[in-house]
Amino acid sequence: MTKHDLSLFSAVQSAEGIRDGRILSEALVEDCLKRIEETDSTIGAWAYLDAGVALDQARELDRIRKAGRATGPLHGVPVGLKDIVDTKDMPTQRGTPIFSGRQPEADARLIECLREAGAVIMGKTKTTELAFMHPTDTTNPFDASRTPGGSSSGSAAAVAARHVPLAIGTQTGGSVIRPASYCGVYGFKPTRGMISRHGVFRTSVSLDHVGGFANTLEDIALLTDVVAGYDQRDPASFARPRADMLAGAQAEVPVEPNIAWLDFPFNGRLDADALEGLNAVIEGLGGRVERFSVSPQLADLITVHKTIYDFEIRQNMAEISNAHWPELSPEMQSAITRGGDISEAQYQDALAVMASAQGFFAEYFNEFDAILAPAATGEAVPLSAGHTGDSVFCLTWTLAGLPCLTLPLLVGQNDLPIGVQLIGAVEEDDRLLRTALWVQRTLRTQE
Repeated sequence: MTKHDLSLFSAVQSAEGIRDGRILSEALVEDCLKRIEETDSTIGAWAYLDAGVALDQARELDRIRKAGRATGPLHGVPVGLKDIVDTKDMPTQRGTPIFSGRQPEADARLIECLREAGAVIMGKTKTTELAFMHPTDTTNPFDASRTPGGSSSGSAAAVAARHVPLAIGTQTGGSVIRPASYCGVYGFKPTRGMISRHGVFRTSVSLDHVGGFANTLEDIALLTDVVAGYDQRDPASFARPRADMLAGAQAEVPVEPNIAWLDFPFNGRLDADALEGLNAVIEGLGGRVERFSVSPQLADLITVHKTIYDFEIRQNMAEISNAHWPELSPEMQSAITRGGDISEAQYQDALAVMASAQGFFAEYFNEFDAILAPAATGEAVPLSAGHTGDSVFCLTWTLAGLPCLTLPLLVGQNDLPIGVQLIGAVEEDDRLLRTALWVQRTLRTQE
């Protein structure tokens, strides 16, 4: 058995090592727990963690392998869960005292998928209040005075700190892509409907997505393969075959891809070092990136996103807000109040624009393999700012339900990570991952 620090292994390496008998899941989980013990007093990534339960899962999975029984693609590999994903054997408290001690009666669909794949469910990572805007106390692993981003704060931080190789997050605005950027990891929000949201707390039936975090491109692809699938209980889920993400992340491009960069008016929110880094990426891709100005209608999609989000959050939060209004943060109270000022006609108009945007991008990707965009405005913002960062560079793509990926490519002026976002065509997530591999390899040749 290897004596290395197994918490530094990728999920793909760990799964292969466990299946081959070169490492034990128990040893891997022990090393992850040791890393958590050493660093989480500062980072605060975990809302719930039971070391004994995690080790019991690992020992059982080791026993299954030793008995020669079937093993899954994540056999013995630890995974963290954003604390809005229901688990029948762990509390799901949704980042608020309102649900303190809440114990679901059933697992979310994605938990069933993880268990079937042999994953070790390590525990629950911290989320902002009700997966919205009010920050939790999680800090950035690179600088404890800064935010890890939100709302999937603990999931991004836990992966960056090597507490777990994989973690589940969700995105309604920029809650996977931006934390991944701030924490220097891969964040992937696949096509809307790729992963079931059944058993996951929702604030917006139209906008919510499930995604994940990892330290390698292959790992984020493998995680998505495991949890993706049709579920008739989720109205966004689609009953069609899904692409092989891991194969996409390992594939060579047949020809050099065409990539677009869109000059939105809000690109002026970029920090100088982020803009400089993105320009260097565009230059390093050797003329494969074409720049375009955007129409006012395309630029205004961020307003459409806000209309839908505010209207639906008021609907979805009605029961909670009626019973617990004083216990909600000012940010949540403000959103619910704004939602009351939006008429049904305005909401329906916004949904029609969303559908039109989806049609526009379906045509757009006939000519381009990906869109290159910022993942965030720059480095992680200080905790003293009182928020988890600006999600403006994610809203358009979330509205359209497009697959989005953060690549940890840049470092800012304070030596903190800055991610680069790639966006792909609906249900062509594997193509996006293939393009991402090409981008990474091409940029490495420029170093």
